[in-house]
Amino acid sequence: MTNAIVVTEGLTKRYGEHTAVNGVSLTVRAGEIYGFLGPNGAGKTTTLRMLVGLIRPTSGVATVLGGVPGDAIVAARIGVLIEGPGFYPYLSGRDNLSVMARYRGLSDSQVDDALERVRLSDRADDKFRTYSLGMKQRLGVGSALLGEPDLLILDEPTNGLDPAGMAEMRSLIIDLAASGHSVLLSSHMLSEVQEICDRVGVISGGTLLAESTVAELRGATTMLLRAEPAAVAFPFVQRAAGSQRTMLTDKGIRVEVGADQAPALARAVVESGADLLELRPDERSLEDVFFEMTTRRELEAAK
Repeated sequence: MTNAIVVTEGLTKRYGEHTAVNGVSLTVRAGEIYGFLGPNGAGKTTTLRMLVGLIRPTSGVATVLGGVPGDAIVAARIGVLIEGPGFYPYLSGRDNLSVMARYRGLSDSQVDDALERVRLSDRADDKFRTYSLGMKQRLGVGSALLGEPDLLILDEPTNGLDPAGMAEMRSLIIDLAASGHSVLLSSHMLSEVQEICDRVGVISGGTLLAESTVAELRGATTMLLRAEPAAVAFPFVQRAAGSQRTMLTDKGIRVEVGADQAPALARAVVESGADLLELRPDERSLEDVFFEMTTRRELEAAK
């Protein structure tokens, strides 16, 4: 794939008998926001640390911007925020970025540009210890922007933020992608990923379960049916729509058919003797898809 800027094949990391990342093969394309989605402990951070050369894989390979993770030429072209920003608390935001810029041989003008892009220019001369959590996260993104990297790798950038801070960070990431940066973003916030990401990789227990666009993962509009008792109606709905298209969830019975099948579904509930409470078109959220995937994986692992 010519526009791929991150490619992994069978990437694996073991610590003794524990496998943190198990054979992950993913692709991040130029110009996209790629969401690396999974619960805490799924292997997201370990994978990102391998991609930036902080740790070496046990097996498998990774290519970043056409080079080897950790190579100096590759490192100069990526901006990284992993496991929260670490700055000197007694220095101002500007001075913290200036230290990093000088270490990398960058000019003070790039510090000013980074502060402006993360909307911290008006607080740039305040000490880091006075910053709110959201401001600290934004300064961390600002440090990742130094040197105008082609690729930004951000690990849980909204972690610990209040709703306003999360919205602000989402807006910032969208702006960064619009200005030409590719973004690889890890998160356990499914609604966040659904809102801003072009494609996602879903990881659980160290294994990549799926990789696709958000729209493809969510699939077509389905029908949501609520009946009482649901257990009585469910087998009749299965026969009407097909067992592979029917799933009993905590929200009701989800049926993967179009709205034109609504009359047949209603008749099935009536025939079962259950009461039909609701029948409507429904779009699956990324959260619905994720829990279906992980539940299915747990059931298969238990066999």
